[in-house]
Amino acid sequence: MIPFPQRFAGKHALVTGGGSGIGRAISVRLAAEGARVAVLERSAEAGAETVAEIVAAGGSAQVLAADVSHTEEMGAAFASLERLDVLVNNAGIAHIGNVVNTLAADLDRIYAVNVKGVYHGLHFGVKKLLESGGGAIVNLASLASRVGLADRFAYGMSKGAVFTMTLSVARDFVNQGIRCNCVCPARVHTPFVDGFIAKNYPGKEAEMFAKLSAAQPIGRMGEPAEIAALVAFLCSHEASFITGSAYDIDGGATLLR
Repeated sequence: MIPFPQRFAGKHALVTGGGSGIGRAISVRLAAEGARVAVLERSAEAGAETVAEIVAAGGSAQVLAADVSHTEEMGAAFASLERLDVLVNNAGIAHIGNVVNTLAADLDRIYAVNVKGVYHGLHFGVKKLLESGGGAIVNLASLASRVGLADRFAYGMSKGAVFTMTLSVARDFVNQGIRCNCVCPARVHTPFVDGFIAKNYPGKEAEMFAKLSAAQPIGRMGEPAEIAALVAFLCSHEASFITGSAYDIDGGATLLR
């Protein structure tokens, strides 16, 4: 196996929701490229496997326990960092429903994690990045922030907010050494997808997996490692002229819109 370039040697990174799925892949990739990674999860146990995988591969990582929707917990987590050079706001939750059958409680739950959670990461993270002389931010938006998806009212609302928060931070701190971009994945094969299929289509898992995969023009779902590779590039010095941009990584899904 060809070793990864050490683009983040000596750098300190934080990944929210780094305990599983895309967040784990991002954490592992950044560590493989030399970063010391703080894996932020609601409970320490949730991030322990990611940290163990990184350490076993010779990398450096720690778990930070904090609920992204909780202001005091997020403030304390960022305050505990020695420094910060790279911030990835990845934590998020999903919801299925249109404006009629989405309850106010559903909207509040999605807002608390997907919007307020990213706000907390940016609010406390930008301050920490400024202390380090600048750095890079990547927010996980979604295909849903770029196009209208059926039955994704609350989720689309939240990811649209992530997209516009990205633009705002990029504009406000462009002269202070901070770059801020977002990535917009379509469906990615994660444990969440497997759980969703098992819960909603018992006995038809293989059939539904094939159907969901075929729904994207490229004929399959994305892999977490592919999202991680794009995030690592955007956080690296090779992307030093990129800020305020949204990158589609969707297997051609936007070709159908």
